[in-house]
Amino acid sequence: MKKHILPAIKLSFVTIIFFCVVYPFAVWAIAQAAPNHGKGMLITHKGKQYYSNIGQAFTQDQYFWSRPSSVAYNASGSGGSNKGPSNEAYLKEVQARIDTFLVHNPGIQKSEIPVDMVTASGSGLDPHFSVQAAKVQVKRIAKCRNISEARLEELIAQQTEKPFMGLFGPEKINVLKLNIALDDLK
Repeated sequence: MKKHILPAIKLSFVTIIFFCVVYPFAVWAIAQAAPNHGKGMLITHKGKQYYSNIGQAFTQDQYFWSRPSSVAYNASGSGGSNKGPSNEAYLKEVQARIDTFLVHNPGIQKSEIPVDMVTASGSGLDPHFSVQAAKVQVKRIAKCRNISEARLEELIAQQTEKPFMGLFGPEKINVLKLNIALDDLK
């Protein structure tokens, strides 16, 4: 018994030191090399600070709407809804989002609505949406802000982020950055 207890105590002590001291220090040291020293990607606009890597709620007609969030954009508890595509409650929720989108965007057909405008991401905090999700909202915003649709299309093109290394992932747009650029147009 003594043969097994002493090595177990030693191993416990070593793992406690590693996971409570060495590993947290290593993560902290790596974060110091990151932009903003590991404190997130902050954007300051009109005296307020926003995290550009966390989804923000935009639901006013004069802004590009964000992707829906299953956690109400609460970064302290990210997560998906965990409801499958055949779940009746989930289907009703998606249908309600489609109906709301169609009411606020007259002239748009249901088939033109990109899926990312009516479904939440896996984390519920995705700050990006597709280029198509931005383009489908152009008519509404142009009308609300009295801006030409061509100018909004230019803004979308300027804010479009290309795939990583030109290969990995689709083109996407950070909704917060797009709406800040939209506010700065006037």
